[in-house]
Amino acid sequence: MIGREDLEKREFEYLSPYAAKSAKSRGRKLEEDKCSVRTDFQRDKDRIIHSKAFRRLMHKTQVFLAPEGDHYRTRLTHTIEVSQIARTISRGLGLNEDLTEAIAMGHDLGHTPFGHSGEAVLNEIHPGGFKHNIQSLRVVDVLESGSSRRGMNLTFEVRDGILNHTGSKMPVTLEGQVAKTSDRIAYINHDIDDAIRSGIITSKDLPKESINVLGDTHKKRIDTLVRDMINNSFNGSFVCLSEEKAQAMNELRTYMFKNVYHNQRVKKAEDINKVRVIIIALYKYFLNHPQALPDDLKAMRDEFCKEELVKDHIAGMTDRYAVNLYEKLFSKTT
Repeated sequence: MIGREDLEKREFEYLSPYAAKSAKSRGRKLEEDKCSVRTDFQRDKDRIIHSKAFRRLMHKTQVFLAPEGDHYRTRLTHTIEVSQIARTISRGLGLNEDLTEAIAMGHDLGHTPFGHSGEAVLNEIHPGGFKHNIQSLRVVDVLESGSSRRGMNLTFEVRDGILNHTGSKMPVTLEGQVAKTSDRIAYINHDIDDAIRSGIITSKDLPKESINVLGDTHKKRIDTLVRDMINNSFNGSFVCLSEEKAQAMNELRTYMFKNVYHNQRVKKAEDINKVRVIIIALYKYFLNHPQALPDDLKAMRDEFCKEELVKDHIAGMTDRYAVNLYEKLFSKTT
């Protein structure tokens, strides 16, 4: 039998000196007995995958609101693609794949329904604003509680990677840095793929300078960026793309914001208005009817303010749940 202690020893034998080691984790907020089979990072990944918040990602928008077709990315498929890219880079650098995967699997657990459109509305109406990375941390720290613990009680390294997967602050581990860049590699390229599939853009529309550097297909671009990340970061204490590849990817990102993310055919005014109406109406409804909140949230009323719990409930909804609940609460009966 290969147990946890054997796996921990192997990490010291085979991983890079710069890799995070399970046995050297900064630990959990609450101490727990160790698993006899899994390392702490493996255990964290499993807790995330088995959570309700992870399953709900299947029905949360990535970019396209209610797309007509079965092959557009959802928040769940995005998460899986980030995980695959991040694991490949971590493997090539001799880093801890289990830690990288746990961060990747958990990074978007706090995302709202209706993608960034929903996040923007909740950020506007909720006191103190809303950021999905902060909410993701709240999901794993507080909201996904079991009968024996508050939250998932994840290790410091996983929590840090989830919180800092976006924004200016870098994760403290190289594995977290890999997940952060892999998130961007994944969404830029799979959003291009979805935008081409939808007819919003064509492959010929993409900026030629970037395509010349990264490749003219989805497969080539990801392969180029993954190889560059490994070659540019090997045996280093910091993980990043080369200047040339990073600039080319950022140019693609700028193009996507201008021509896809803010494109009226993608973000139709009526769709955006519908998202806004639904989220504002549901938020106000639960503020006025806190007794209608789920039991697990009502149980925390002595600890958190009403606005915080209402925000938690709205952010946790899937697209279809939010739409169905809105129609149930507000549609006029005939």
